[in-house]
Amino acid sequence: MLKKFRADLHIHTCLSPCADLEMTPSAIIRTALKKGLDIIAITDHNSAENVMAARKAAENTNITVLAGMEISSLEEAHILALFDNIEGIMKLQELIYKNLAPGRNDEKYFGEQVVVNEKDEVLSFNKRLLIGATTLSAQKIVNTIQSLGGLAVASHIDRDAFSIISQLGFIPGDLKFDALEISPNTSPEKAALVFAEYKSLAWITSSDSHYLKDLGQRTTIFIMNQPTLEEMKMALGNVDGRKVEW
Repeated sequence: MLKKFRADLHIHTCLSPCADLEMTPSAIIRTALKKGLDIIAITDHNSAENVMAARKAAENTNITVLAGMEISSLEEAHILALFDNIEGIMKLQELIYKNLAPGRNDEKYFGEQVVVNEKDEVLSFNKRLLIGATTLSAQKIVNTIQSLGGLAVASHIDRDAFSIISQLGFIPGDLKFDALEISPNTSPEKAALVFAEYKSLAWITSSDSHYLKDLGQRTTIFIMNQPTLEEMKMALGNVDGRKVEW
């Protein structure tokens, strides 16, 4: 029986230096519940250290929390990695940490990078330069995500900075993204006109929320059997009646 699942697959927590400190895992889950979301993804910059806290905060709710990350490639293009198992995202995080730009986070300039638990208790401050680019190419990142069983999504392709199109000018044919993301800044109608050459690829839209008020402002509807990554892959590929709408 196919059902509709409302998803916001691009959410930053207080671990991202550019996110508001109120973006704790428990606050995100409470807000997602109020906004009627079924699936969310925690996608901090170059780290997944707050994913488990969000999953624990979502226990005993109907919200599915995907393990995610927003990775900055060598070209400074942002790419979303989405998993439904913690093992995949942890293996990816290990690779990302080995390939981060050198240096430590300047909290006064970029903001704090707070690791918390499901009760909003501070566990540590990540001192890595999470806001910077990695030394990994976009091709390497996409291939690695998919080899680990995850979905690779080109972040906010309509933005003038930090998107695959802004950085390269186009999407190379050998970059096999599972989906392209449109930000809240662009309407579906405008996106269909501006990015018509990429209409053969699956599209989603997400909030890219850094503040609680923005969470769920743009969502994708997945029509599928259950809220799993495998079902989402089928929906992105329009397999057996599964599909996406936004």
